[in-house]
Amino acid sequence: MSASIKILLADDHPALMLGLRSVALTNNTLSLIGTASDSTEVMNILEQHDCDVLVTDYIMPGGQYGDGISMITLLQRRFPHLRFVVLSMLDNPAILKTLMDAQIACILSKADDPNHIVPAIHAAYAYGSYYSPSVRQILESTAFSNHSRQGATALSQRETEVIRLFVAGLSINEIADRLHRSKQTISTQKNNAMRKLGLTRDADLYRYAMSTGLLTQTPATPQDPS
Repeated sequence: MSASIKILLADDHPALMLGLRSVALTNNTLSLIGTASDSTEVMNILEQHDCDVLVTDYIMPGGQYGDGISMITLLQRRFPHLRFVVLSMLDNPAILKTLMDAQIACILSKADDPNHIVPAIHAAYAYGSYYSPSVRQILESTAFSNHSRQGATALSQRETEVIRLFVAGLSINEIADRLHRSKQTISTQKNNAMRKLGLTRDADLYRYAMSTGLLTQTPATPQDPS
């Protein structure tokens, strides 16, 4: 990595903040631009400093701009290039769905090892996804919509493989290179798969992949060109 990732840490629990700072400061791929304990401090720092990734607690009351999804969506509008890693002690699937609907794809449980922070930051910086084990377990145990499950049976082998590679973090160009197909073909197969599944956004596609175990499937042999 040619330049360090500029991060802002936001949490209102001093003990957890100490742990986050320790992890961030001992990793040479990260550059800590500041810490905040509420949304007011977050906004002030972001208005004064360039930041790549905000690592924030989901519940952080007391600030002028609220917390949770209201703060996140406000920051998304104000700083469209800012990426997010969200921390939470909550195990409510509805909250995870709300975050994913807001295009947040890097979510960590505070109950999990803090060493998940660094790979989650790297994933967020690359516009990828990262879920700590507890979050992954919740997503996998949450029943997905019947429409999506029925649609999955209609996917061709190639469409399934394209989706699997996409949610694993590969770009359309990288998938095209790997499967020896054109970028247009791969894009069409991805769009066709999402249409069959009744999905319209990439965040929903990630949620589908997590809930069905698609990410853990082994790659298919390239026999089906459809």
